[in-house]
Amino acid sequence: MTSNRLQLDWMGKARRERPEPRILIEDERLSRHSAVRRERDSFENILIRGDNLLALKALEASHTGEVSCIFIDPPYNTGSAFAHYDDGVEHSLWLSLMRERVEVLHRLLADDGSFWVSVDDNEAHYLKVLCDEVFGRRNFVSNVVWQKKYTVANDAKYFSDNHDHILVYAKDKEAWRPNRLARSDEMNARYSNPDNHPKGPWKATPLHAKSGSAKGKDFSFTFRNGRHWTPPPGTFPRFSEETLRRMDEGNEIWFGRDGTAAPSRKTFLVDLANDGTPPLTVWLSTDVGHNHEAKTEAKSFNAEDVFSTPKPERLLRRILDIATKPGDLVLDSFAGSGTTGAVAHKMGRRWIMVELGDHCETHIVPRLNKVIDGEDPGGVTEAVGWKGGGGYRYFTLAPSLLEKDQFGNWVISKSYNAEMLAEAMCKHFGFTYAPSAEHYWMHGCSSETDFIYVTTNSLTHEQLAAISDEVGPDRTLLICCKAFQGGNADAFGNLTIRKIPGAILDRCEWGKDDYSLKIEALPLIEDEPEKATDQTPRRKSAVNPNQPGLFNGDEEAGA
Repeated sequence: MTSNRLQLDWMGKARRERPEPRILIEDERLSRHSAVRRERDSFENILIRGDNLLALKALEASHTGEVSCIFIDPPYNTGSAFAHYDDGVEHSLWLSLMRERVEVLHRLLADDGSFWVSVDDNEAHYLKVLCDEVFGRRNFVSNVVWQKKYTVANDAKYFSDNHDHILVYAKDKEAWRPNRLARSDEMNARYSNPDNHPKGPWKATPLHAKSGSAKGKDFSFTFRNGRHWTPPPGTFPRFSEETLRRMDEGNEIWFGRDGTAAPSRKTFLVDLANDGTPPLTVWLSTDVGHNHEAKTEAKSFNAEDVFSTPKPERLLRRILDIATKPGDLVLDSFAGSGTTGAVAHKMGRRWIMVELGDHCETHIVPRLNKVIDGEDPGGVTEAVGWKGGGGYRYFTLAPSLLEKDQFGNWVISKSYNAEMLAEAMCKHFGFTYAPSAEHYWMHGCSSETDFIYVTTNSLTHEQLAAISDEVGPDRTLLICCKAFQGGNADAFGNLTIRKIPGAILDRCEWGKDDYSLKIEALPLIEDEPEKATDQTPRRKSAVNPNQPGLFNGDEEAGA
């Protein structure tokens, strides 16, 4: 399935989705904040309920290049929905859906950020090549093997499945470095002090290395006790003569209890304690938890409907210990039961999570509320010293900006009020939504001198001239309006005029609400484009409802 350029190929790869960059609407009923504010508490964490590809597109304008760590645990495509189709069809659909998401996640990642994706043997090796294409093969860091089960499946037909993969990529491998992990008690127990050295416990380590310079071939050294040492055949000295002499004089060379063993270096625990240890590529369940532990944790916030595939909090703590520091932004677009956000919150990281299903409210919200209220004693709570605090905002995706009228023409959705429309147009044209209280024509900016004005009014030549005079020669303004009368769009050097909705019709797919990763629900051939619907209930916009001057009149957004 690979081309001569070592790229993964699959059925339907050439087809690209064009999701709409929608705005987010806060549902204040479900947002939650601690009653007490403490230093370093974060209250701007984000939980989004909605299709995760649409949600990721919604985040692009505001969070591109800002996320320090992305962890995702996507569906593993292990269902039996494709038993009656040709081999590879289900892989093709899954890969296409994953490719769209990984590309957006790559753009959201900071230059020194890292990407972690959990996957099983069924798709791991396909996904590895796909991620190589998106991130560049040189930015692959490691394949961590996590022992998700500690028991043996005696009824297994071939092998008892006890592990998952966690593929790790850096946005730029030269810019990213993993944090070293704290040493465990088990590691420290390997150090002792049989000769009562004043520096404390130590462990004997070799004086030779597997590689070195050509000069090391003839290396030899004589210690103070008269012992002559040369590296074993095929190896090289790890230290220079000067360093060996200094260690010898400091009683940092070990010759065994009776003084006859091959010399070795005393590596002191005190010299390693502050540096920590590099992360390993095999994570045992005893260190980072397992599936059964995760389900036990999940029962504490929803005992009646335990999420089927949660991840243990210790696993996420290990990832965040390696990939982040306090205050960093963490993203999980397959939130599941909310483990990533819960652990990030307890560890003082900022977070964004996306989840489509009902368990966004039945599982994630109760879990996060317990974390915020300090009523979640399980998971990593005690280990990280969590006492409660902080908060998050709960968002849903706005309906599609455009819908078809009774004549089949695309018009602005009746669900959109003035502020929602302005914010949406800012997303489409790459502006930051920031309405001005001073200038009615300032709804957003792309720089200190470039602004956008959105209105469904038809503007006259005189109105445009007045706006142009107010904008002045040192600023520029993009005007998105229903129509303009008299003259032409290029009559004013500091104004650019675009008609809506015509200016954005070809930018994306309108009215499509489902880019689901539920493989069994996908067609094998392309259906007709889904029709836009006006059945989506209206919700309060997350923007200021009292902001004046958006329409410069009382005309409805859908008019």
